[in-house]
Amino acid sequence: MACRISEIVLKCRDPEALARFWCEVLDFIELDREEEVYIEIGPREGFGGPQPTIFLIRNDEPKNGHARLHIDVNPTDRDQDAELERLLAAGAKLVGIGQPADASWHVLADPEGNEFCLLKRRLAPL
Repeated sequence: MACRISEIVLKCRDPEALARFWCEVLDFIELDREEEVYIEIGPREGFGGPQPTIFLIRNDEPKNGHARLHIDVNPTDRDQDAELERLLAAGAKLVGIGQPADASWHVLADPEGNEFCLLKRRLAPL
């Protein structure tokens, strides 16, 4: 038997704002919280399904440089261009980290500057 990713932990200054952002991006809901400490968000079916949950843990230290780990997202019900527009409207920002001009993905940052990539659709709709 192998392991699987069950949770992703993201330290942030404003868990409330990032919870709203990532819930919008991933169609997640709030699953749990401890005031002033963390918010856990995840799929509507809750913890234990095929998708990991995300723990947003309050941390007032500034982000230093590029993240060594980032999230890749795939559109499931629209093409990449339409999904890019939706993510930008939700508060994402396009960022350049040295990716090629003809890259098949877009590098974005969430409202606190955490990078993530929008890939061309690689997953079938749920």
